[in-house]
This record gives sequence, structure tokens and C-alpha cells, in this order.
Amino acid sequence: MSCKKGLLIVISGPSGVGKTTLGKKLLTQFPEMKYSISVTTRNPRKTEVNGHDYVFVRMEKFKENIEKGYFVEWAKVGDNLYGTSKTFIGDAINSGSDVLLDIDVQGASQLRKLYQEKGVFIFINPPSIHTLRNRLNLRKTDSEQEIDARIMLAKKEIKESNSYNYVVVNKDLSKTLEDLSCIINFEKRKR
Repeated sequence: MSCKKGLLIVISGPSGVGKTTLGKKLLTQFPEMKYSISVTTRNPRKTEVNGHDYVFVRMEKFKENIEKGYFVEWAKVGDNLYGTSKTFIGDAINSGSDVLLDIDVQGASQLRKLYQEKGVFIFINPPSIHTLRNRLNLRKTDSEQEIDARIMLAKKEIKESNSYNYVVVNKDLSKTLEDLSCIINFEKRKR
């Protein structure tokens, strides 16, 4: 058993900014890092696999898990709920493993209160709202009305970026990935 505690690496940002893609690439660069799979009430997209991308549950089950204290954080985003397993995070950090989370601004705010000293909070910004809208349109997973709602939410979330340790603009995926790798390596050495 390791005495060294793991590092909690939280990546947040608006929907469509590239958090999931960046997270997957970071896990390739840091294979020892564990990925925290969020629990959600939303329906899976065509390419998503239950238990790999998210744990998809019914609303009733999610609410039951809230009552039982299962989540270290949870949030309502649009009409859906998202949460992070308290047990998974605690076990991983206490065993010395670094944990990567790709979560929304609400969830990151809750985690900052609990893991300020053990966490690194990174906000991924789009180059512009126009670019973000184009990325959401290219995904072809949301209606125009849903995209408008995501853009409105993104504008609010961007205002919260000053509460993060780092803000990285995702203009070029490989450059953003390089920046994130540098931040993680720096934080690991610092601790």
C-alpha cells in the first residue's frame, strides 16, 4: 500500500469543447491514471457504451443513489443528472492513483470544496462561441434548440473559469493536449 496520495485531475468546460477527446488522449499518455466514469440519466449517444463512456441509469435509480450518499458530487445539466462515485474517487486517491474526471462546472465546484489540496482544476475554453457552435453542429447529436441551450449555458460556464487553477484554450487539439500534459507533469512533480 502506497503512502503517497493520488492527484485528482478535473477537466471542465462547455459541452463540445473537446473534454472527452482530450481525456481519452491523456489516458493514453498517462496509462497509470484512472478515469472516473460519470453516472448519468441521459440516453446514450450512438457511439457510447454503458460502463465505458458513462454509466446510464434511470432517473429513479439516480435519485436513490443521491439518498444513499453514493455521489461525491452530482449536478443537473439540462434535463439530466450527472454524478461521480464517492467510493471510486476515495479508493483511487488513497491507493496513490491519479484520477481524471471530465465533469461540468457545477460538479467541479463541489469537488473543489472537498479536494482543493489534492486536486488540479483545469478549464477548457473554446477559441470562440462561434467555434463552439460549429463543433456542436458537427457532432450531429443535438437539435438546434438543444445547441442554443448549450451555448447559453457555455456563456455562463466560461464566466466561472477564473475559479480554476488553469485555463487552456482548445484551438488546436495537439497543442491543447501538450499543454495539459505539461500541467499534469508539473503538478505531479510539485506534490
